[in-house]
Amino acid sequence: MTVYKNFKKKNKGDTANSCDSRLRVGVLFLSLFTFVIVIRLFVLMVVEHGFYVALAAGSQSLYEQLFPERGEIFFMADKYTGEAYPAALNKDFFIVFVDTREIKDDNTAEDVSIALSEVFQYDDQKKLEVYLQVNKRTDPYEPIENKVEENLVDILKERNLPGVGFVRRSERFYPEGELGAHVIGFVGRDENGNDIGRYGIEGYWQQELGGKGGFLEAKKGLAGSLIPLAGRSFEAADDGADIYLTIDRTLQFKACERLRQGMEEYGAASASLIIMDPSTGAIRAMCSLPDFDLNDYGNIDDVNAYNNSSIFTAYEPGSIFKPIAMAAALDLGILTQDSYFYDSGSKEGLCRTPIKNAMDKAYKDQTMTGVLVNSINTGMIYVVEQIGKKNFIDYIEKFGFGVKTGIELDSESSGTIQSLFENKVDQFDCYAATASFGQGITATPLQMVSAFGAIANGGNMMKTYVVEKIVYSDGKIAQTRPKSLGEIISKKSAAILSAMLVKVVDSGHAGASSVKGYYVAGKTGTAQIANKGGYSDETNQSFVGFAPVDDPKFVMIIKFDRPQRNYSDSTTAPVFGDISKFLLDYYQVPPSR
Repeated sequence: MTVYKNFKKKNKGDTANSCDSRLRVGVLFLSLFTFVIVIRLFVLMVVEHGFYVALAAGSQSLYEQLFPERGEIFFMADKYTGEAYPAALNKDFFIVFVDTREIKDDNTAEDVSIALSEVFQYDDQKKLEVYLQVNKRTDPYEPIENKVEENLVDILKERNLPGVGFVRRSERFYPEGELGAHVIGFVGRDENGNDIGRYGIEGYWQQELGGKGGFLEAKKGLAGSLIPLAGRSFEAADDGADIYLTIDRTLQFKACERLRQGMEEYGAASASLIIMDPSTGAIRAMCSLPDFDLNDYGNIDDVNAYNNSSIFTAYEPGSIFKPIAMAAALDLGILTQDSYFYDSGSKEGLCRTPIKNAMDKAYKDQTMTGVLVNSINTGMIYVVEQIGKKNFIDYIEKFGFGVKTGIELDSESSGTIQSLFENKVDQFDCYAATASFGQGITATPLQMVSAFGAIANGGNMMKTYVVEKIVYSDGKIAQTRPKSLGEIISKKSAAILSAMLVKVVDSGHAGASSVKGYYVAGKTGTAQIANKGGYSDETNQSFVGFAPVDDPKFVMIIKFDRPQRNYSDSTTAPVFGDISKFLLDYYQVPPSR
């Protein structure tokens, strides 16, 4: 009995010790487990918080970027119907692709390639290329054609071709093709694949046309639907603005086609034309040839074809610059239209070689009007000598040379008059002498037409512009108001110079520029093209003029680069005359002569 009692007492102690041990182990294990959980939570909630938030966003959150619709571009409203003609629109096209995994054998690949070739009218070479594309068997997306019209997609759908699929995409569409290509520009892609305007209006007004993107951010439930009470952020996309141009579609078409005929007839490398309203500065037509189809802008041999030569290509203008120097002399009162000048045919002592007139002619007794009519180089040197180099520079700058006009188009150049500052401005030198007849300095066709616009407008220069108005998505309208840049020469001086330029057309080298029944003012210019060794035999030929002189409706410049054939005194004058006749009829201007 005593033994049994002792045994019971010993058993109870052992049990208690055993329980204490297990409890301690359990507490230790629970502590370790809790510590691990805390560390893991710390890692998840602090160290890797950003990663898991981003990971969960795909299933718990919705973020959608909302893309704006690009604004459209329109030509000037029709003068009879009042309707604006679309120049750049947004249009749905399709990408045609093939899931080549669905092409099971060679025969199927051949059938699909033949069907595609029939719809898209491929030649044998292209048909083979398409066959090789669709017969890959492993590619889920093999694009065949981009910018496919919906009617062609409907034809393909009817044929129910295996593997052929379609992706709808809004693309820029230019309904007039090449008309106004350099003015309008085009929409390309940036390095991220986003639409972006290039050149012309599309490039210069990218921000306004492109609009502003928006977004939608919200929480999603397990089924993928939005949770109404979880809160959301929303910012609507602002669609791009619509831009209405000052370009008259009818004038643009007629003028550019006549310019194209002239360029081909005379074998010119390129050609430019601008028609401007001198009373407002609005550009009514602007041509740059050769041009390109905006819907196929990638199909060119040289990217320089994108440059608008009317505003980008500065050149030595030649004799069309002579009225600028004459304007200064008349305005300063130093010379009149009847001031006397004796032409010996040569001017020595200013440049390394004597300066001579075209074809080495000597005109002897002349008036200032005769200097312009006969386009006498030595006579223009005399004019600038009388007014002084400093005054000459002042008027050149007032007429806007050496700086950009600020027209709302991409890639405008400023030209240069830097040669006039090589020596002191009070020192009459070779540079001032050659600048008097438009050599040694450069200008763009836009600068020349703007300067002549000031003469046509009674001495008052207007800022050139090509955008009539901008209509924003919220209904706001920004209308362009004509802006005067100031009186460059007096109204009297402008009237006298205009009359002198009428004589140039009536009696000078530009007879083909005249229009029966109207007083037309203008000036021809032929300038040798400079090269490394001096001047080459190649030339730029230009004509600038306006009509009718008593109330000018237009001022126009025409320029041919390197014409190879010349059947008259000037390649540009007959083109100017034909377009002027159309313009006067189009504006319904009654004859005044």
